[in-house]
Amino acid sequence: MSISTSHSGLTQPLPTGILRLTTPQFHDQVLALDPKVAVFDCDGTLWSGDAGSHFMNWSMESGLLPRDLSDWLDGRHRAYRRGEVSELIICGEMVQVYRGLRDSEMRTAAADFFARHVEQNIFPEMLALVTELQNRGTEIWAVSSTNNWVIEEGVKRFNIPADHVLAACVEVTNGLVIGNLVDIPTDEGKVASLKRVNITAPDAVFGNSIHDAAMLSIARKAFPVNPSDALVQESLKQNWPVYFPASVAPNE
Repeated sequence: MSISTSHSGLTQPLPTGILRLTTPQFHDQVLALDPKVAVFDCDGTLWSGDAGSHFMNWSMESGLLPRDLSDWLDGRHRAYRRGEVSELIICGEMVQVYRGLRDSEMRTAAADFFARHVEQNIFPEMLALVTELQNRGTEIWAVSSTNNWVIEEGVKRFNIPADHVLAACVEVTNGLVIGNLVDIPTDEGKVASLKRVNITAPDAVFGNSIHDAAMLSIARKAFPVNPSDALVQESLKQNWPVYFPASVAPNE
């Protein structure tokens, strides 16, 4: 997880043999599928950076989380970065930590956070694509391991309704956030989350991380967007073309 909000996740040059699409080629290939169902990861795919980690830090700095929980979560995230905590566990803990707060409080915080820190990083090329697909009648789903409060707020900019969002979430009872996990869509969990809403073979899937690879693999056509080094390597193996929006495009 990275809280960068302006740069590609790549640290290595693109390998020889990888097919890199231009924006017109990317849009043309997607639209040529005439997709009935399209699935999008969010952080790094619809906008740059990792809104999940960024929201975690923001909620600690803003006082949304009390000091004791902030210290605990910071320690857990440091352990995650050292490889001592799994992706699945940390994604769950990063939503469970808000237990005891009001759902309305979380939604207000997410709206403030997204407007201030993420909205300006939306990829206009992806917004244009989603809009065109919607105009053509494509069913759009957003899938993310970031908490549902941030994702549901963010995809409002793409006119994606909350009932088409699959994100990390916990139970809410009588308006109060409860710690019981409902879903953590990451890795194979993204495929499982889609299966629960009867999507097993989407026409097009878009993702930026190796944690999207399982979801990309079930698509009629996979589109890695702003891919990380690990996803570039997987794309090379799978013969998936890759695409970089202008704001995160690596040098040739």
